[in-house]
Amino acid sequence: MVNVLPAERRLEVLAALVNGTSIRAASRMTGVHQDTIGRFGQLVGEGCARLHDRLVRGLACPLVDLDEQHSWCRKRQNKVDAAKDDAAAVGEQWTWAAICRTSKLIIAWHVGKRDQESADALVEDVRARLGVMPQITTDGLGLYAQPIAANFGPAVPYAQMIKTFSARPGKPGTSEKFAVERGVDFIQKRTVYGAPDHEETTTYAIERSNLTARQWNARLRRRTLAFSKKLSRHCAAVALHYVYTNLCHIPRNMRVTPAMAAGVTDHVWTLEELMVAALDEPAGEKPEPQALAIPRPEGAARELPAGRGWLRVVDGGSTGANPGPQPPPKTRGLAPATPPPAPVSAAASATRATVDPAAPATEPSHQLDLFSWRPKLRMPIQLSLFGDPPVDPTAV
Repeated sequence: MVNVLPAERRLEVLAALVNGTSIRAASRMTGVHQDTIGRFGQLVGEGCARLHDRLVRGLACPLVDLDEQHSWCRKRQNKVDAAKDDAAAVGEQWTWAAICRTSKLIIAWHVGKRDQESADALVEDVRARLGVMPQITTDGLGLYAQPIAANFGPAVPYAQMIKTFSARPGKPGTSEKFAVERGVDFIQKRTVYGAPDHEETTTYAIERSNLTARQWNARLRRRTLAFSKKLSRHCAAVALHYVYTNLCHIPRNMRVTPAMAAGVTDHVWTLEELMVAALDEPAGEKPEPQALAIPRPEGAARELPAGRGWLRVVDGGSTGANPGPQPPPKTRGLAPATPPPAPVSAAASATRATVDPAAPATEPSHQLDLFSWRPKLRMPIQLSLFGDPPVDPTAV
């Protein structure tokens, strides 16, 4: 006869795991052996990953943030012996995650090394779950650029927010986490692809999610003995945390769960409902990428044929290429920004009409512009989609 925990005891164990309790502490609290808790947590975590694959598809996320979080499995990276240990399952294990900034929904995650393969896996998973072209924001890690261009195309609005820290004295190549050098811009925003809105370029949502993960997932905490000893259980614990926060947790500044805000579900899931659904969830297929709808940008825009996006009109004054005259300050009513010029007498006009006959033929300086008092607005310029043709130096 198989020894199965009662449903009430299972719920107690699961409540301890999702609230940041280690396996040994949960064993002392519930009286269940730690090996049983480890096996049960792995079953629920793997079921949560399958549940996430079925529910989270076809999202309309306008703002997506990507980031990675450090952890380790069994031993530190400097203690890994390449001749004895499995380098893929031992040592550093980075949790790569993507979040929808508007709904706080964790779109996708991946556990692996901090290499190009892990970055490719995360971006591919994010692309397969989206139905609308988003604006993507990451930190300054260069591993994201190649998979983002390969999966979303070079026209995707993608920007990086780079934080500059000062180097530790006497240790070149390192940086103090919270030391900022005076006189240097701490945060710099850089456009990588497309035309992202730099007012929306920030990674605060994914960084706050990483803080919550360290608080609620004991395996991610620093300077403790709660780190994972097996990679499979580490991945299951990460999946359990993210699915729990998506379906069961209501953020402090919201009134619904992230899954409800993103349209994935219509109610707040209880912990018991999550446990039953995760244990009963069958194996399914991963989502496949679908055609992305390109949202209409704000302001003047013209739709390109064949659903290729929108052609926007960019103000030349904001780019510095063609600043033009600055607009006057806004005024109330219909009063002009500056008063019209005073009338000119006939004698003054005759005096101004005397010009040098040897001067070049230009617009007469004596003519009075009756509309010179009107405010001159900056004219928009048309951006070229393919750039200017190269200049032939041999041409006359």
